[in-house]
Amino acid sequence: MSRQIHLKNSADKATIDKSVFEELSKDPHLSSLNFFDNLRLHSSGCIVFQKTHKKQRGAGYRTETIYLHKLIAERYLAHTKKQGASLVGCKNGDKRDCRLENLQYRSRSEASRKRKSSSKVGYTGVYKENNRYRAVISQNRRSLHIGMFATAEEAAKAYNAKSIELYGNAGKINIIPPHASSDDGLATGHPGAKMSPAPQAIKDAKKGHPPTSGWSDMDLDRRG
Repeated sequence: MSRQIHLKNSADKATIDKSVFEELSKDPHLSSLNFFDNLRLHSSGCIVFQKTHKKQRGAGYRTETIYLHKLIAERYLAHTKKQGASLVGCKNGDKRDCRLENLQYRSRSEASRKRKSSSKVGYTGVYKENNRYRAVISQNRRSLHIGMFATAEEAAKAYNAKSIELYGNAGKINIIPPHASSDDGLATGHPGAKMSPAPQAIKDAKKGHPPTSGWSDMDLDRRG
């Protein structure tokens, strides 16, 4: 079961496991801070506690900062932490969702892939060129050209399939509205060939097979 927590500076709410809430509520230090009554939504989207204390020695003040997702991961998921994967991320991309099942340790490269897209069209790995959309993905710090497509949504689906093929569950997946586009567009990187529906491409990728869409192996390996 989960529990929602009100935030001091936002109408949004944080979500954590009920058992975690009950256990952390008994923590002497957190209780002394009124921790759960003073959580805020950080500009980064994370849930954070901050309090300024007067230094015990010398003049001045110090600020105590506790990120909710990091606190929970360090307390309950430390056994899942691996070498090179020290950053805590949220699987579904919602940093307010701090349930144990949604938290995981990631490497810096994986965290980078999961970041919000900076693409002007709104999809990771998709860029508009003239009246077409190019899909590209990074591997070993090099850009791989996936193909050219008629719509941004078709390019985003192609990116998703390639991301799963290369990175599995650690790959970034674009969220595409179901009504955004049809699946029968043409990939201009492979003239005359129709794209297979995105779900099938994703299924193939998960099985370790190349995506069965409208581009060739040459297109996939071509450097952008």
